[in-house]
Amino acid sequence: MPIYEYECPACDKIIEVQQRMSDDPLRTCPDCAGAVKKLVSASSFQLKGGGWYADGYSGPSNGNGKNGGSSGGEKSPATPPCQSGKGDSCASCPAATA
Repeated sequence: MPIYEYECPACDKIIEVQQRMSDDPLRTCPDCAGAVKKLVSASSFQLKGGGWYADGYSGPSNGNGKNGGSSGGEKSPATPPCQSGKGDSCASCPAATA
């Protein structure tokens, strides 16, 4: 069941109430019987399982925008032959002009 927050301007209290989504919203403060207004709060959730990362990034960064050591079985992209330094360049390879 979701937890909703209400604010009572009369007594300056914030009330948390566990309610069903189908329940009517509170109209009065349980402490002072003043009118309350429903607050919009940040929702909380937790990502679980492989491939989900809490901070939105797949691994530590080495500062140049590339993934410095990803975990979770991810493979880094292969280096194209034209950039391997072995002289196997290809004039039609897009990476050769980069």
